[in-house]
Amino acid sequence: MFCFNVKKISIFFLSFFFLTEVYANNETINALKDGSKIVFIRHSLAPGNGDPENFILNDCLTQRNLSEKGIQQSKKIGNFFTANKIEIDAVLSSEWCRCKDTAFHAFENFITFNALNSFYDPKFSMNEELQIIDLKKFIENWESSKNLILVTHYVVISSMLNVGSSSGEIIVVNKDLEILGRMQTF
Repeated sequence: MFCFNVKKISIFFLSFFFLTEVYANNETINALKDGSKIVFIRHSLAPGNGDPENFILNDCLTQRNLSEKGIQQSKKIGNFFTANKIEIDAVLSSEWCRCKDTAFHAFENFITFNALNSFYDPKFSMNEELQIIDLKKFIENWESSKNLILVTHYVVISSMLNVGSSSGEIIVVNKDLEILGRMQTF
């Protein structure tokens, strides 16, 4: 009985210090370990809605950016992939700073891909159709035994998968865009 309690207490403290705070079931984790999945990640917490009127794509000071909690959330995403030894082929990000920062803090190495850009703002809404066509074509042509990470926005995820997503949420799909699992980060 005493050994059981010590073991239970040890597990509690270890989980407290090493918890990634990404909540996923084993089925989703196993799907990722199998590889060849597409992983949509909505950028981490960036308080506000949309972009400021003075938004300039190449100037992060004019954009909505990650909060400190969003930075920590991004690091937890990266820790989840590392702790579970999930192999990654490539990390692609929207050109928006909040997505690039999410990708950087989670994975360090990434490249931008304009098909992942937001089209929420009216001045970008005319890009939706072409971006979605380009993104679907990219996914259709992508081949790897590892996973593809796409860091993007609510509107892109909604348009591609017909579901909403929360900040820092991870949605795992196959090449047919069938949802295999969803994970929240806190």
